[in-house]
Amino acid sequence: MKKRFLTLMVVSWFLTMLGGGTAMAKDAGGIGIIVVDVQGDFTQHKNGSLAVEGTDEAYVGMVDETTKKLKAAGYPIYATQDWHPADHASFFTNHPDKKPFDVIQLHGKDQVLWPPHCVQNTPGAEILLDTALFTAVVQKGMDTNYDSYSGFQDDGGKKTRMEEILKKDGIKKLVVYGIATDYCVHATAVDGAAAGYKVIMINSLSRGVAPDTSKKALEDMKAKGILVLEDLDMEKVKAF
Repeated sequence: MKKRFLTLMVVSWFLTMLGGGTAMAKDAGGIGIIVVDVQGDFTQHKNGSLAVEGTDEAYVGMVDETTKKLKAAGYPIYATQDWHPADHASFFTNHPDKKPFDVIQLHGKDQVLWPPHCVQNTPGAEILLDTALFTAVVQKGMDTNYDSYSGFQDDGGKKTRMEEILKKDGIKKLVVYGIATDYCVHATAVDGAAAGYKVIMINSLSRGVAPDTSKKALEDMKAKGILVLEDLDMEKVKAF
């Protein structure tokens, strides 16, 4: 009898694992974690071409440790990954006589011209966390003509796979952190809130390109109903 009970328990566990993200999301109260663009080219740790201040080995380690703890606690983890073609319109090198961080008009919007970064199939595009942590990795910025700060859509309005995946997994609430506060973290959080998710942004697990734009991004997120926490506190996340 005991042997039969143990067998049933093992089968039950196996079937739960086969259920994938949906079963996990239900166990996690519909909370999903989005880790934004923790990639080599955005970090000082890897001497990235577009390294953001404060993204040293200690920062990457902190994000890695926190994400592993969240995964162990049963929360589904999603990643966004910048994945640009070499001829991407946001690279200053593809515009004659332009310098890094010049601003041009592109499709009627201001476009910052960046150093080439996160080019497809290069070391700088690699996510620095163990990809086994992730339920899904959502790539963005593949269209040559449009930048894509948000994990939900590019600047031309073309949707990524993010919302489809979150809906399938039964996610209702998002915890968002990563690089950079004033660009991809901000855009992903704002688009998540606009799509109807409750969104919590974790400031200490994020790094911004510049203090002034990061401050504006935090203020804008708060104004749009996003809960900005300095440090991760899952009790506050659950209560929100």
